[in-house]
Amino acid sequence: MTLSTDPRARLVEQQKQHFEAISDQYYEGRQSPTHQLFGDLLWSHFLRGKEWLRRPGLRVLEPMCGFGHGRDVLLRHLGVPIEYQGFDYSEPLIDRARELNPDVDFFVQDVTRFEPQSQADLIVLLGGLHHVPDHAGTVVEKLAPALPKGGAFISFEPTNNTMFQRWIREGIYRRNDLFDDETERAFTVPELNGFFRDNGFEIRDQLHCGLLAYVLFCNPDCFPALNVGGKKIVRSAFAMDRLFMRTPIGRLASFATLTLYEKA
Repeated sequence: MTLSTDPRARLVEQQKQHFEAISDQYYEGRQSPTHQLFGDLLWSHFLRGKEWLRRPGLRVLEPMCGFGHGRDVLLRHLGVPIEYQGFDYSEPLIDRARELNPDVDFFVQDVTRFEPQSQADLIVLLGGLHHVPDHAGTVVEKLAPALPKGGAFISFEPTNNTMFQRWIREGIYRRNDLFDDETERAFTVPELNGFFRDNGFEIRDQLHCGLLAYVLFCNPDCFPALNVGGKKIVRSAFAMDRLFMRTPIGRLASFATLTLYEKA
């Protein structure tokens, strides 16, 4: 594929090609039992008490859906049937998502050019914005009309809140082939929140979850050497992390942020 001469569009196309190249490794790595247990503990903790999301027929839109991970999370942890649509700019990824779930509504769409044709009750965007950092504010702006007042938006993004974290992450992005340091960039928490605040969203809940268990078990495809030990270690690390996830200390130390925004 020939890359666009527009610098920002070129980076979007470059990231698309990069993710297509690593998608199989990404998918296989996330079949790890310790990774899946970490995800179960995180989402169970985050969604606890949010009973207003547990209504049958919840209309869900998942931009940058990859293989439809957000759908899997909601079905598993909300425990109710949902009306789901997912889209991604990568046709090979959407083809694979359709193979895995042939009855699900997946379609090809570039999130930077998205125009909603219908409304949802909930948008789930998991680790997508940092793949299009130059367009992040525009992406939230384009997605916002898909939600009515009171609609919910769940965002899960890598974040840096100190120069030390930024230095570590940028070094990893340069050295690890599963990242593309030219197209991927984490945000600070104020920067991330700003994208949503500027488009009429308020924070309902925010979890600074990128602590020990996240570092060890969230990215086994990228850091297989860290993905060691059994489920007992996952549970112990997560139990310790929970003490700090909604505290200033946790915010300062966290490498990722999980947020529930509500459209005001």
